[in-house]
Amino acid sequence: MTQAVDLVEVWRGPHLECVHQGHAVICDDTGQIVQAWGDPSALIYPRSSCKMIQALPLLESGAGAALTDEQLALACASHQGAAIHTDRVDAWLKDLGLTDEAFRCGPQMPNDKSARYGLIRAEAQPCQIHNNCSGKHAGFLTLTRHLGAGPEYVDIDHPVQKACLAAFEDVTQETSPLFGIDGCSAPNHACTVHGLARAMAFFASASNRSDMRSQAAVRLTQAMATYPALVAGETRACTELMRAMHGKVAIKTGAEGVFIAIIPEKRLGVALKITDGATRASECVIAAILVRLGVLQADHPAAQARMCPPIKNRRDILTGQIRPTRSLLETTAA
Repeated sequence: MTQAVDLVEVWRGPHLECVHQGHAVICDDTGQIVQAWGDPSALIYPRSSCKMIQALPLLESGAGAALTDEQLALACASHQGAAIHTDRVDAWLKDLGLTDEAFRCGPQMPNDKSARYGLIRAEAQPCQIHNNCSGKHAGFLTLTRHLGAGPEYVDIDHPVQKACLAAFEDVTQETSPLFGIDGCSAPNHACTVHGLARAMAFFASASNRSDMRSQAAVRLTQAMATYPALVAGETRACTELMRAMHGKVAIKTGAEGVFIAIIPEKRLGVALKITDGATRASECVIAAILVRLGVLQADHPAAQARMCPPIKNRRDILTGQIRPTRSLLETTAA
């Protein structure tokens, strides 16, 4: 088994102070590896990076036929809990004739400052609608209604989760060996880094096929790329980098150092995992790979902010820099 490799360096002055290791895979539309760093067979939880896979049954079943692209973007989102997110999820719930109590994701204080401070000033508690996964759960509820299934839609043996697992194993082309319970209470199935990249390549090449799953993949990818602010929110890497690529690429972060990219114009899928779970490292690596593939301009402010961010102290003095290892930017394999 190949070990994790150095992917991100953290320099303070002339000294290499910290190194983040991990695995990354670029996969083509045949499922083959184009480029890899570390161990492609490393087993990981995709966490929220695979929300577009979990949304496939929503469209394939016909349950989401009338949903807008904004709603589909929210179904794939890990949002900030800003008004642009919660207002839309609230309207979606009302369309279903449901209330916040129907969710099984749990309440979460919003990451959006305006929304968070508004709750604090009002001495109010967050609702489940503020949960960063509430859009995905609105999708689960829509599918639940369509299937006529019971209310505990996050249970592993619920028809919604069975459909999600079937879609997951199909697009990763792997039998998932285990699952864990995500922060939003939904099952999160394990796969290899290669399997996750293979799934993203399925999405990237879906426009070449006419089956229902591929049609669903096309629509979800387009929704994410068209509405980057709904997928994450202001200040977030997903939103800023997708904007920088002008709707040509869909990307999605996952907890504990996971990131994916769907690149339709090249029919390529990307997946990466930072072994220590550091977000600063996963954002650096995804930006570097997108630059490497020619879909993100290296000098774009959003790319620079994630790929080579400066380290400054409390007095705003430059003390160091975070940067990708040379292997990520070279034209030959690491």
